Amino acid sequence: MGLVAMVSLVAFEYMAVAIAMPVVAEKLGGLELYGLAFSGAMAAAVVGTVLGGRWADVRGPWAPLWTGVAGFVAGLTLAGLAPSMEMLIAGRLVQGFGGALVNVALYVVVARVYPEELHPKIFSLFATAWVVPSMVGPAIVGLIVDTLGWRWVFLLVPILTALSGLVLLRGLAGQPVRGGQSGPEPGFGRKLGWAAVTAVGAGLMQYGSDGRPLLLLAGLLVLAVALPRLLPAGTLRAARGLPAVVGLRGLATGAFIAAEVIIPLMLVNERGLSPLAAGLALTGGALTWSLASWLQGREVFSRTTNLRLGSAMIALGVLATGTVAFAAVPVGVVYPAWVITGFGIGLVYPTLSVLTLELSAPGEQGANSSALQVGESVFSVVAVAVTGALFTAAGSGYWTVFAAALVLALIGLAIAPRSTGRAADQTKGPAPQLVGA
Repeated sequence: MGLVAMVSLVAFEYMAVAIAMPVVAEKLGGLELYGLAFSGAMAAAVVGTVLGGRWADVRGPWAPLWTGVAGFVAGLTLAGLAPSMEMLIAGRLVQGFGGALVNVALYVVVARVYPEELHPKIFSLFATAWVVPSMVGPAIVGLIVDTLGWRWVFLLVPILTALSGLVLLRGLAGQPVRGGQSGPEPGFGRKLGWAAVTAVGAGLMQYGSDGRPLLLLAGLLVLAVALPRLLPAGTLRAARGLPAVVGLRGLATGAFIAAEVIIPLMLVNERGLSPLAAGLALTGGALTWSLASWLQGREVFSRTTNLRLGSAMIALGVLATGTVAFAAVPVGVVYPAWVITGFGIGLVYPTLSVLTLELSAPGEQGANSSALQVGESVFSVVAVAVTGALFTAAGSGYWTVFAAALVLALIGLAIAPRSTGRAADQTKGPAPQLVGA
């Protein structure tokens, strides 16, 4: 209960801030800093994820978990009380850093507390904890903003986090969550530096996607140098085992998010649907994501089937959804198409979390979990930035977004079989080194 509540609160706040920020920027008079409220939090999260993963391996997940909870609460409180946009951004930095520590520490808690056969069920709950806020969150956030004011979007969550923390504290009593399983990593300070450079590159891509190709290209070049140093060796060529797991997670999530962010715009502006009708398409995908995660948790299919079938469904769903960009295709196609896509990501996403722990030697669960999360975050930023630039260059070319997302999904489908190979071999002996992807 404590684990799922904590994941749900981090997920809710991630979604809630995106909905409330237009009102926040208007009230605080900082529209020119609007993008920094997101990119700054993302940058802090990349550094926090890398630090938290290694910290959990060397000292155990207890310290980074509660440090992250404290940072998450402090950042939200600072943002909620902020008298200016600059102060709110400072709070977002602390919140992003703390939330990242929590996310990666929870993976190590699962590895240490639960037997391996229960990992699929735990990660199916985690996946649902991320999906449910996207279904009920917009209505809740809208109600809070309209009745209590935007500040309470930030200030209510610390109270709920404290209550969830008490439940989690009780549940972890007597569990093996203290003490390290590996020694300090030589050169880890340099890795933190590369994490900061990676965050800068991702931020440049975010800003460059809005009609500034030089910034986009600069961000891509920075990521090409920095990101491989944070991922398992061989990730960019999808080497069998953990590198392919990390690569597939980034490709699948990137394809899904790049397509998802453009769907409401396309349905409202081009096909004349109301925001509510457009939102129902995304709700259908969220529901099937939860259903597929539940099936994955009960191991209805093998892990190989989860990855192959799920990747194929993501590709098929993106392709079918993209046809709605053409006026000759009935708009109703989008609903079953996105249901298919949601089911596909629901099979793939938690399965890759399970495989990451299976492919990690003791003392490397934190580092490998952080690599999984950093790869997912940065791949998604790149996918959204590149598709946004294509959309702008083509003059509201919706089809270009879906075409690019389809390419990512098809690459993911091609490497899916490589993600489950040699699992038994890689759970023994030294874990893959996280240098030179």
